[in-house]
Amino acid sequence: MEKVLKNLEPKNVFKHFETLTNIPRESGNEKAVSDYIVKFSKDLGLDVIQEPSLNVIIKKPATPGYEDKKTVIIQGHMDMVCVKDDDLEFDFQKDPIPLVIDGDWIKTKGTTLGGDNGIAVAMAMAILEDKSIKHPEIKVLLTVGEETGMDGVLSLNPDNISGDILINLDSEEEGILLASCAGGCNNIITLDLEKREPKKDTAYKIVLKGLLGGHSGVEINKRRANAITTLARVLNDLKGEVEFELSEIFGGDKFNAIPKRAEATLVLNGKDVNTMNKKINDFQKLLKTEYETSDPNLTIELNEVNCPETVYKEEIKESIIKILCLIPDAVQTMSDSIEGLVESSNNLGVLKEEDEKLIFLNAVRSSVTSLKDNINERIQIICDLVNADMTIESDYPSWPFKPESETRDLMKKVYKRLFNKPLKVDAIHAGLECGFLIEKIGDIDMVSLGPDLFDVHTPNEKLSISSTKRTYDFLIEVLKEI
Repeated sequence: MEKVLKNLEPKNVFKHFETLTNIPRESGNEKAVSDYIVKFSKDLGLDVIQEPSLNVIIKKPATPGYEDKKTVIIQGHMDMVCVKDDDLEFDFQKDPIPLVIDGDWIKTKGTTLGGDNGIAVAMAMAILEDKSIKHPEIKVLLTVGEETGMDGVLSLNPDNISGDILINLDSEEEGILLASCAGGCNNIITLDLEKREPKKDTAYKIVLKGLLGGHSGVEINKRRANAITTLARVLNDLKGEVEFELSEIFGGDKFNAIPKRAEATLVLNGKDVNTMNKKINDFQKLLKTEYETSDPNLTIELNEVNCPETVYKEEIKESIIKILCLIPDAVQTMSDSIEGLVESSNNLGVLKEEDEKLIFLNAVRSSVTSLKDNINERIQIICDLVNADMTIESDYPSWPFKPESETRDLMKKVYKRLFNKPLKVDAIHAGLECGFLIEKIGDIDMVSLGPDLFDVHTPNEKLSISSTKRTYDFLIEVLKEI
């Protein structure tokens, strides 16, 4: 197979990154990539631990003269969010990611790229492999299940790793050094479904599509439409003038990706079809005005389909629409301390039917624990009103900001020297593994950095080639200076 990235610099980084794009590594399916990294490390003669969860920990001794320096942990995660264009035939379980070079960008042909966080794994592998780099003792920690609830770091055995400094490589903007992140949890609503035969005779499928979607932490402030909650607005507006029954409703791909598509099947009387068409066309114009900048390609498609055998009971239909219209959606509060930082949010990422139940998967995030709790309490109130159940999973802590950091100070000096501009220290609304790592490893000096990586968790994901080189050069220089 032709190597698409073979001529890019730094060669070792992109060599490993391209290899990773040929190995399945969706969250929950990391065995192949974990085994590959273990073999790679053993072939280099390095000490390696593969935990039962498939986390991998590799130790590289200090180079001569650096034996008494602080131990550095380089950390990232193996898994990726797997999302593709709706009309693309692609199997993330076996098909290699279709890489494309477009100027300074590495892109794909309609799938997520996996730069989040494959570029961290590739950088770590390049450092482990390179014998010319001067550095203190390095421990590489590569976790699994980060995208679906921090499962890998939750299962991490603290006896397997220790260090003085941790450099997380899961950031997505060059020139910004992260020193704090939000905590969060997965909030799951379950509604029991009751069905009956339809009383009406004509069925239509409504498809809301063409949205950009995005990372529910990084892009949540861009006011992109949530396909699921927006479709609920359409249904709520429609039921004011058209009597319809609801046969199914679903949308989204991942709880931590803003949904870019949602569908519902309606059953109605034939005489109401024209009214339905007009209402939906009018509402589409309204939505296009609301989202003309953030989602200019928003489209509502209406297609006649065969009449289904069952529909939801009327009270269930009403409950579904109420949940979707009332649920906290997108940004809830902004930080008073850091300008432009989202403080709390919720993303309803997936709506699906399983075992006669409708499942609503939410990603709640907040840098303030009480605000996270408040969002969950509000969702619980909605559930109480419609007789639904709510559970919370994968509750992960925030990473609090530390006023003093020798590592941050060193990095700012190195960055200024290399690039003649300041390194910005910031916080992020997305969740990083640093909060749990404090609990596992101790309150050591931690930072997070990475190259420019845009539109993650969407098929438009792209990684900057030049930014990757600068970030890697910066990382190598920091290891030398430590």
